[in-house]
Amino acid sequence: MLPASIPSPDPVWSQFSLGPLTIHTYALCLLAGIAAAAYITDRRLRARGAAPGLALDVAMWAVPIGIVGARIYHVLTHLGDFTGPGVDPWAWVRIWEGGNALFGSLLGGAVGVWIGCRISGLRFWSFADALAPGLLVAQAIGRLGNYVNQELFGLPTTLPWGLEIRSDAPMFPEGTPEGTLFHPLFLYEMIWNLVGVAVLLTIERRVTRRNAALDTPGSGLRWGRLFGLYLVWYGLGRSWLEAIRIDPTSDAPLGIPANIWTSGIAVLLGVAIVVVQGRRHTEPELSVYVPGREPADDEDPDAETTSAEADGKADRKADDKAEDKADGGVETDEADRPVDPDASPVDPAGAK
Repeated sequence: MLPASIPSPDPVWSQFSLGPLTIHTYALCLLAGIAAAAYITDRRLRARGAAPGLALDVAMWAVPIGIVGARIYHVLTHLGDFTGPGVDPWAWVRIWEGGNALFGSLLGGAVGVWIGCRISGLRFWSFADALAPGLLVAQAIGRLGNYVNQELFGLPTTLPWGLEIRSDAPMFPEGTPEGTLFHPLFLYEMIWNLVGVAVLLTIERRVTRRNAALDTPGSGLRWGRLFGLYLVWYGLGRSWLEAIRIDPTSDAPLGIPANIWTSGIAVLLGVAIVVVQGRRHTEPELSVYVPGREPADDEDPDAETTSAEADGKADRKADDKAEDKADGGVETDEADRPVDPDASPVDPAGAK
């Protein structure tokens, strides 16, 4: 049975102190999402032949640039909150108070991924395909931060899963009666993203199996085509969510919220990537590395161990022979058989 309503979180959960530091739950949700995406992407890259840890190397560039892009996009689409008399000029950098646009993080993160891939020798589109499912998981986890911050909710509703918003919350609509319930858009998007993970992985698995059964395999969902499907899925979801969202300070060109415009662009861009990359690359993607940037083949650790053991064994034999000779004993050959020093070299068995 669904709850009568989704209660508003206690303000005490929005942040807590750890010594002199103030930890914001919103930031923890973002970090948890980033960690999940990095883990999933690394596993997918390794399954495609990449060295372990490359996802983290790329993330070191993508994450900070993505955060900057997310904040810039939010500020540009909410200029009324950050300009005008009496506005703190440093308000735009306080990301822990919320206001990090996902579309801005995609733009900034793409720049960071491009830089990281250039340094690591990975193909940009190969990394994007590996990232797509993990990105949806990260977005689902990050939306919990919107719930804690009492943001990202929709129009009033009487549905049994309506969301309670504190009347003192910054985003609470003016003139709305206290106790009004709202559509929990953060929850809707979490569900949409998690369903998207299942859809993308199912399509990818079926296309891969069908492609492997062909006499001449094609490109499948590589070369960026899976990431294109991600853009289509996410853009469609955000377009209808933004249509019922309450965000009174968002800029709305032609009366349409900025995020709906961006969602439409994301869908069109995703379709273009799927079509264009499918025409440019009809062959299978055999490596996630840029040609000439493949890592050098390391020696087999087992072979190194065997060689070391062989050297040790040879040294021990040499020592044993030296001891036998010093003691006047009988030397041994490589097969550890006694050797008579007077034996004929033609007949090692001992003929004289």
